[in-house]
Amino acid sequence: MSDLFQMVNATATQGNPIDALRTFLEHEASVEAARQIDKMRFVGYVLDLGYDTAKIITSDPYKLAVGGIPRGSFLIMTPVSAENTPPHFTLLRVTGVSPTPLSSQVQQTYFELHKKSMPELDRWTQSELQWGALDCDVLGMFYADPTNMQLLAFSGDVNNVVSAHRYKVFAPDEALLKIIVNGTVKPEQQFEIGKLRTMECGLISNGGISDIPVNISIRDFRGCRTAMFGKTRLGKSNVIKLIAQGILDATKQDNSIGQLIFDINGEYANDNPQDGNKSIRSAYQDQCHVYALTERKATPSKPLRLNFYEQPDSGIEILASMLEADNQTSNYIRSFTNVKLPSVESIDSLGMDERTRPIRKIQMYWAILKKAGFSADEAKLKALNLRARHTKHFDPHFNTALRSAAYSAVRNGQTPNEPDSLDDLVAELEVIAQFRKDDPNNQALMSCNKPMFDADDAALLNFFSPVSGSGPVVLRSYLNYHSPKAGNFVAEILQFLDVGKTVILDLGNASDTIRRYFSDMLSKAVFSRQEEKFVSSSLNDNFIQLYFEEAHNLFPPDSKDLTGVYARFAKEGAKFHIGMVYSTQSPSTINKELLAQTENFFVGHLSSQDETRSLSRVQVAFAGIEEDILRAKTPGYMRMLTMSHRFVIPVQAHRFEAVAAKGDQ
Repeated sequence: MSDLFQMVNATATQGNPIDALRTFLEHEASVEAARQIDKMRFVGYVLDLGYDTAKIITSDPYKLAVGGIPRGSFLIMTPVSAENTPPHFTLLRVTGVSPTPLSSQVQQTYFELHKKSMPELDRWTQSELQWGALDCDVLGMFYADPTNMQLLAFSGDVNNVVSAHRYKVFAPDEALLKIIVNGTVKPEQQFEIGKLRTMECGLISNGGISDIPVNISIRDFRGCRTAMFGKTRLGKSNVIKLIAQGILDATKQDNSIGQLIFDINGEYANDNPQDGNKSIRSAYQDQCHVYALTERKATPSKPLRLNFYEQPDSGIEILASMLEADNQTSNYIRSFTNVKLPSVESIDSLGMDERTRPIRKIQMYWAILKKAGFSADEAKLKALNLRARHTKHFDPHFNTALRSAAYSAVRNGQTPNEPDSLDDLVAELEVIAQFRKDDPNNQALMSCNKPMFDADDAALLNFFSPVSGSGPVVLRSYLNYHSPKAGNFVAEILQFLDVGKTVILDLGNASDTIRRYFSDMLSKAVFSRQEEKFVSSSLNDNFIQLYFEEAHNLFPPDSKDLTGVYARFAKEGAKFHIGMVYSTQSPSTINKELLAQTENFFVGHLSSQDETRSLSRVQVAFAGIEEDILRAKTPGYMRMLTMSHRFVIPVQAHRFEAVAAKGDQ
């Protein structure tokens, strides 16, 4: 009857990957009957078994026959007699060496042998000493889906635990390893990211790098959050290139995923012949567009420029960072770099009577830019609608007494109409600044018994027209970063993303402030565009994928801001079809809210136990492999967990250029 049931099971599971288990067990039975130990995959028996852990006993000949059993390797556990159950196996992961019930006696024997310096062991003693025990984690169970016997299923638990003596433990062969590694990966849009690697040691079997391909499904990454952790120069950027490449290959026909890469080191836009690194741009020239602050000879790119007028709050911060980098240390320059300007959005929320002073600060800043030679599109500035009450767009709204006193003292002439252009604004501030320098205590400079100009106003005026020094002329070296039409590149990039292109922002020569400026600007633009599509039900099956490096600057662990664009990416990105890949060295430097929302992980070497504990606290799948992460330092050797994978897979990632070259043939 049992044979009949096994025959029925075999027929029912034909075509199911789990059928490889039946073939495997039949082969094991035949080599065991022939006593061909060197061909067996059998490694031992179960000594103790629970729902979460297992202890197995094994012997040296069995371990040598399978090429060793390193920590972190996969083993399978099957019942000695399956009887009437459908084919299935329990997956174990080796976590360490365990003492056996005879450990103390074995140690005593070793002690006596070494003490007597015996050159050889008798057969009986050798047989006794070669046995040992291993601790394992129970990861779950693979089986044929009862509702559809043609499908493979995996559960993170086991449905039953019977007596330990009823199980055997094997090292899986290639067919079963493919099931373990790739059996749960979504079949759509698969991409080979590397090879299974169970150990770093290179003594046997090419350092543990097997011929088992490790696949990912691009569907696990679109609209999802992916984390890259590990020390510098150990392969994070290479894996990012592989993911970007997988998306490019998978969406070549339907253009359903646009990618935006913030390239802070220039490695995704530019080849590096010295390191033998090939860039995404050169591998996929027809699908990539590069925007660069500084054009590089070997890399076709479009200019990436700032419009310092339209974002005054961030514009003055960028200028300040440039002045500080150029070691401009004059007192009036330092005062200028410390000025904080309001944003256009913050003024929109003010009543008309509250706008005069904040708008005046922005107008002073505009006058400084104009005097330095920064060209402006005045029609665009007027469209910002920075006006107090009914006054003109470029009118700083000085009272009549001040204007009359200033023009009378400085120009000895009639007071002109209020400024209606940037040139008029510059001319007006020249008069006011000179009047203030010539007669700082004049009553006309007071308003309601208080100075009309606060500390920030004074710093701006002193920079606009200094007592000594170059003033706005020092900003002329930054003219190459400016364009009055800079805002147009945002619309262009959004259009590229909408049609599934990959856009790379080469920010390799930019300061941290400029990088943050572009990250903020484009992130907000992308989020706004996707939100509009969501509201109008036009998202369809199109996605945007963003790539951030040095992510600790964008997602600091102590941040309480839940309304900023990056926090919204973490919480609402999936809803708006926005996915992101973020990388940094340490899990503890990333906001816990983002970590909790992250679906995919790639982890290289970490050097701190605090970091591995932080990782396993937010993603329990990494519990038990902390020591492996701490010890392995080989570039490209990653522990991978994706939405499809229910447990961590150790993988040696392909080198990007080699895979790209193979795909181009």
